[in-house]
Amino acid sequence: MSVPADRELDRDALRLRRPRPRAEPAGTLETARHVAEDLADGLAGPRARAAARGIRRLLEVEGVGLADLTGGLALSGRLPAEVDTAAMVEDVLHTESRCGRGQVIALPLIVHDEMAGALLVSGRAGRAALREVAGVIVAALERGHLEASAEHAAQAELRALRAEISPHFVYNALTVIAGLVRSEPARSRELMLDFADYIRYSLARHGEYTTVADEFHAIETYLALQRAVLGDRLRVQVRVAPEVLAVAIPYLVLQPIVENAVRHGIEPCAGGGHVQVTGEAEGADCVISVEDSGTGMHPAAAEAVLAGHGGGSMGLANVDRRLRNVYGPWFGLVVETAEGDGTRVLVRVPMFQPGVMP
Repeated sequence: MSVPADRELDRDALRLRRPRPRAEPAGTLETARHVAEDLADGLAGPRARAAARGIRRLLEVEGVGLADLTGGLALSGRLPAEVDTAAMVEDVLHTESRCGRGQVIALPLIVHDEMAGALLVSGRAGRAALREVAGVIVAALERGHLEASAEHAAQAELRALRAEISPHFVYNALTVIAGLVRSEPARSRELMLDFADYIRYSLARHGEYTTVADEFHAIETYLALQRAVLGDRLRVQVRVAPEVLAVAIPYLVLQPIVENAVRHGIEPCAGGGHVQVTGEAEGADCVISVEDSGTGMHPAAAEAVLAGHGGGSMGLANVDRRLRNVYGPWFGLVVETAEGDGTRVLVRVPMFQPGVMP
């Protein structure tokens, strides 16, 4: 049986209009993950345009734009020339409400109850799909905001450690150095150089990470100054295995622990005591121990110190948080102590951690 020519054309037209096959769930999830990664630096970041391309693939529309608070647009595809999309973005940013003109829709992107930008979509996209994609974008921006806040907090904690130099220690160290100028000029010069090294390392603008070798040099300098101040009341032993010297660790991790051992462990004891610092490899980890024979404390007090409620020992809580932020919750400080039985603080870090470089 023959088929009329016009019927054949209709059949071809139907074939041409058949919708494209939906993306596989795994592909959709991968695209959504890439969008989230591309938005790590925000709507004004260098990968915002790549994020717009991913969103366009997810929605299967003609054009997608991501606008930051300045109105700057990262665009993928095409937006209709006859629609004033700039006015739409401005309207959304001011009213925090959805805006639609023709086939173009603009949605507000609100992160932590604050306007962060707008999503522009040109084409036929279902409300549910738009809502889901907007949720992906907001979640990515929230994560980026939290990561930036964590980084700023870590930098603030590092500044706090730098500012925690004891004026009492500085005064005593300079007094001892001045007293030796006439009687022991060579010794006075050596201590002055140690003091300069101590101040430079504590206050200089270092990177986020350093090496075990640099940290041990800093604490040896500090202990040399404290021995000059405290005399025979302070006995010191420092041992570090060569294989851990090059291990990268967060800057200013050991110095606050050693200072805490001297100030809160040895100085209150009339007869003084000893401080022992060791560093060695244990399997895939570098383990550093700072032990003093001082007054010690109740284990509950040590727990309060690590929680940040320890009064004059805030440096330990600071170091503990920074270690956990860098290496994960299974790392951090371990404090072994008892009243009248001294204190031992253990630092355990991986010999190698991706992204941790001096």
